[in-house]
Amino acid sequence: MSPAGPAGVAETAADVVGRFNAAWTAHDLTAALALTSKDCVFEATSPAPDGERHVGRAALRAAWKPIFDDTASRFTVEDTFTAGSRVVQRWRYDWAGGHVRGIDVFSVQNGQVTEKLAYVKG
Repeated sequence: MSPAGPAGVAETAADVVGRFNAAWTAHDLTAALALTSKDCVFEATSPAPDGERHVGRAALRAAWKPIFDDTASRFTVEDTFTAGSRVVQRWRYDWAGGHVRGIDVFSVQNGQVTEKLAYVKG
């Protein structure tokens, strides 16, 4: 069974990623990090060809802070697919002067994001 969410109801992986996305939309880095495991892995979209790998909340904070600080930027989820503890999302990221589209592959365990692997069209 999944850990209880805010309303005391068992959460699915999609529920956890939904709350994670809400934190990103609100540019609330503290809330986003609270939804990650202590040893969460984030693989960024750059540099090519494999992206930079960040492990742990301190590394995630450093990698994500510039994105969260740009309050004019936004991620828009275009589609979501869930398979057990995995969530795949197609998204668009907009900032002043441009945008990019991509996909994130999330792993969720015990109510926390344990892995966020990011890929972009390029």
